[in-house]
Amino acid sequence: MAESSKVIHVRNVGHEISENDLLQLFQPFGVITKLVMLRAKNQALLQMQDVSSAITALQFFTNVQPTIRGRNVYIQFSSHQELTTAEQNIHGREDEPNRILLVTVHHMLYPITVDVLHQVFSPYGFVEKIVTFQKSAGFQALIQYQAQPCAASARTSLQGRNIYDGCCQLDIQFSNLEELQVNYNNDRSRDYTNPNLPSEQKGRFPHPGYGDAGVAYPQMANTSAIAAAFGCGLPPGITGTNDRCTILVSNLNTDSVDEDKLFNLFSLYGNIVRIKLLRNKPDHALVQMGDGFQAELAVHFLKGAMLFGKRLEVNYSKHPNITPGTDSHDYVNSNLNRFNRNAAKNYRYCCSPTKMIHLSTLPQDVTEEEVVNHVQEHGAILNTKVFEMNGKKQALVQFENEEEAAEALVCKHATSLGGSIIRISFSQLQTI
Repeated sequence: MAESSKVIHVRNVGHEISENDLLQLFQPFGVITKLVMLRAKNQALLQMQDVSSAITALQFFTNVQPTIRGRNVYIQFSSHQELTTAEQNIHGREDEPNRILLVTVHHMLYPITVDVLHQVFSPYGFVEKIVTFQKSAGFQALIQYQAQPCAASARTSLQGRNIYDGCCQLDIQFSNLEELQVNYNNDRSRDYTNPNLPSEQKGRFPHPGYGDAGVAYPQMANTSAIAAAFGCGLPPGITGTNDRCTILVSNLNTDSVDEDKLFNLFSLYGNIVRIKLLRNKPDHALVQMGDGFQAELAVHFLKGAMLFGKRLEVNYSKHPNITPGTDSHDYVNSNLNRFNRNAAKNYRYCCSPTKMIHLSTLPQDVTEEEVVNHVQEHGAILNTKVFEMNGKKQALVQFENEEEAAEALVCKHATSLGGSIIRISFSQLQTI
């Protein structure tokens, strides 16, 4: 085994795994100071604040296989004791400079044509040729500049950027080709130095980017964020084709549940428009989500969940929406809706209720004892951890079962702790 180091080497890091995924995996063990993605090798280097944090992480994952987005990743100590700026530049480069770039587009929701690519890459210099194609890695393109410095500038500026908001992420390497051969000027290839090339018969564009089945999602406000979160492939059981926004929730504990508690729970899966408790059926409620996809997530992940001693029944309502009125609560303009910002991140963490809750926006001087005191009335707490991420205090609290964690979430999300309004969600971590 390599000598202990605060730098961790992670292998089998597929293109669907983002920097945030790695941060989420390792942040419970301490502060992460540097992260270098080695995309060409499907690897990453991650530096903890100290050696003891790295040792704790590796000891934990000795008995627990780390998995990100369904992919097993493998970790060990790096031969580097520390990542210097020079080492980050060396590892980040991966290939020799060239005037031709190999571009892979990940999380692709919308079709990408040569015109789109030309618009993105031409600000960095004269683009001579573009060729697009489909490989096992996904949609790719070769982009030839007139000069190598232009290609280098484009790579530096655009690496990791999105073409559209929240999707179509660019992964850029230098190609080892010397010259591109272009035979046709059309949506899939273009020679900007020879506008007289013929165009071939244009058939169906082979890269629809609407998901694995090639089916467009219904009209939704956050389709780009969905693509970024799920990499154009939806979670098992999710179709992406539902167009019903309103959910019927039944078998509620009428003594404990109100509209705000339902909001705290269902807002984990999308923005809430309004909620209505049915007076003629006190254990029933209607919840109108922001769009059909969000409603599908809520039905999928909350069906059968336990809350206040009752097993929830969650189904689509026959009503297309909830009519505004004195008997409904309107949340459409609530700043507590979670998907107005960082929508892709929120989609990524959608899951059924777990035993672990994640608390954020905590006061900087919060203590573990204060966190425990704030939520302990809702169940037996097995473990807690307060940590700092990107300069902000966060915490994990592990309850004995999912029902206790759900109760703590619906009762304490958006409450005040030490003068800060805290946010709570379910964590997919199995243990602290």
